[in-house]
Amino acid sequence: MRIALVAGETSGDLLGAGLMRALQEKDSSIEFEGIAGPAMEAAGCKVLADAEELAVMGLVEPLRRIPRLLKIRKMLHRRWLKNRPDAFVGIDAPDFNLGLEAKLRAASIRTVHYVSPSVWAWRQGRVKKIGRAADCVLCLLPFEKAFYDEHGVPAEFVGHPMADRSPLVPDITAARAKLELLGSQVLAVLPGSRQSEVSRLGPVFAQTCKRLADSN
Repeated sequence: MRIALVAGETSGDLLGAGLMRALQEKDSSIEFEGIAGPAMEAAGCKVLADAEELAVMGLVEPLRRIPRLLKIRKMLHRRWLKNRPDAFVGIDAPDFNLGLEAKLRAASIRTVHYVSPSVWAWRQGRVKKIGRAADCVLCLLPFEKAFYDEHGVPAEFVGHPMADRSPLVPDITAARAKLELLGSQVLAVLPGSRQSEVSRLGPVFAQTCKRLADSN
């Protein structure tokens, strides 16, 4: 069996690697190829392009990258029509993946979209596009499956990977002790997972943290 995958950024790369390992436990002979990052590559994925290629944000950057992104999607479409995978899994990155999924599904290739876009929160009309593109949606949250069930789109709740790594009820006292933060106020700084986010937002976050520290 051969499975094609496309992950669009660091978080998708980690999800993809976890999915690959779970499938390999069922069948160690499965082959994987697609757009991947270091985690998926380490898990055995043949990399056709780096996941960071798809990690664009804002207004100007996506416009500048459109020709390259369209070229990559066209390359993947041609490759997988010629050398058909048993299934395609688009991991998040809906703006890139849903269009590719729709084309592959039209060619009778089974398609899965892993990580539901937030259609339950805004632009609910997108659920129709998702239903046309994916044979099944893999949901991280249980209420997402219920949403898709209401709209007649096949979906499965697979859980969030963080649930396997962190306790549902964390021991705050132990965590503070480990980080030597007893009695201190704690501010979480979360600039994002994309390299472009970290490079652009990191300095602003650092300046903000310094100002807060100086004022306390």
